[in-house]
Amino acid sequence: MKRPETNPPRVLIADDQSDVLEALRMLLKGEGFQVEVVNSPKQALAALEQRDFDLVLTDLNYTRDTTSGQEGLDLLSRIQGVDSALPVVVMTAWGSVELAVEAMRRGARDFVQKPWDNTRLLTIVRTQIELSQALRRGRRLEAVNQVLQSEGIPDLIAESRAMQPVLHLIKQVGPSDANVLITGDNGTGKGVVARAIHAVSSRSGKPFVSVNTGGIPESLFESELFGHVKGAFTDAKADRLGRFELAGGGTLFLDEIANVPLKHQPKLLRVIESGEFERVGSSKTLRAEVRLISATNADLHGEVDAGRFRQDLLFRLNTVEIHLPPLRDRPEDIPLLAAYFLQCHAQHYRRNVKTFDDAALEGLRRHPWPGNVRELSHVIERAVLMAQDAAIAVADLGLQAGRNPQAPLEDLSLEEVERALIRKAMIRFGGNALKAAEALGLSRSAFYRRLQKHGL
Repeated sequence: MKRPETNPPRVLIADDQSDVLEALRMLLKGEGFQVEVVNSPKQALAALEQRDFDLVLTDLNYTRDTTSGQEGLDLLSRIQGVDSALPVVVMTAWGSVELAVEAMRRGARDFVQKPWDNTRLLTIVRTQIELSQALRRGRRLEAVNQVLQSEGIPDLIAESRAMQPVLHLIKQVGPSDANVLITGDNGTGKGVVARAIHAVSSRSGKPFVSVNTGGIPESLFESELFGHVKGAFTDAKADRLGRFELAGGGTLFLDEIANVPLKHQPKLLRVIESGEFERVGSSKTLRAEVRLISATNADLHGEVDAGRFRQDLLFRLNTVEIHLPPLRDRPEDIPLLAAYFLQCHAQHYRRNVKTFDDAALEGLRRHPWPGNVRELSHVIERAVLMAQDAAIAVADLGLQAGRNPQAPLEDLSLEEVERALIRKAMIRFGGNALKAAEALGLSRSAFYRRLQKHGL
């Protein structure tokens, strides 16, 4: 998606007198503002539904011989319902303290009495736009932080020969804005690679926002990605920014992209092609300016052949494809990753655990790691908690049950049985999470929760 040029602030002026509209339009246009004028509350609301504005300048009286200001006050309340962060400055030729107080109570940011002073009016407009932009930045930053605060993604540790092509591609395509598709088994570190690509791009100072599309209930898919407005559905009690808005100017990482429901794929294709979308419950078209990185463990070409994934969407996603090898194919990295996770988990749990004994290191090297790097982290976390001294012993790793699929069920805990069944299903279906979930009688989101739980 192309970066939009920086546009001057857009002001909507609502008044029923054409000479007032023209005078204000000429004044603000001469100061570099984009201006749109309307002559009724109905037209003002229609304009707000269709376009974004940085400020509304509105009269309080629209009916001849009316001085109550009720029409303007009602419009003010409606505007607050559409966008509470949009600054509104009210005007009237019949100013009074009571009317000004009521307008401010309903959300007006300032009050101008006609005839206005040009210098004061321009000062009010500039000040309110600056304050609003700061407020929106603050709200957006807060929302982004809420999305990112739970993510603890490790550094990219990759010294093995199998990972050198991956590092080369990151270096080559990272600085561009090309869409990237990352493929590989579950737990191979696709999210880490996505962050590495973002870190070497020109967008590194902007947000990196990720969403696991496999974990989103189908009914909430549009709201999660595109946002919603208050009242769009039963639980929509306030406006919510979608992930495309949160990632504005930065990178949006769509994990498990193969799990996007077929009926929602055209909407995703549209925003990738045009950058345009609407929040759920709104007809206002918004623009997204993000770089897309997607990831999947599925064979997307096979999904296309099976009619479960759109071919045109696949073409848009994989301008460049990066394939990650499984952990068993990069044995040189296992000790390095284990040491990294040991340091992280020991620090997190405040445990004085510093190293592995020889038998533990050999156990790590011999294990097949069907859950890849994620499973390794899970195993080290458990070992840090179980260790009796500063060196992790092989028994602390808890790998025996994983290496012995023939162990009697009565010797395993319920959690170990569940983990073994999920791992066998993933192996049986070649890492295809959708097929494994179906075979186990689990919903897509429930299956992904269990994958995360068991470090698979």
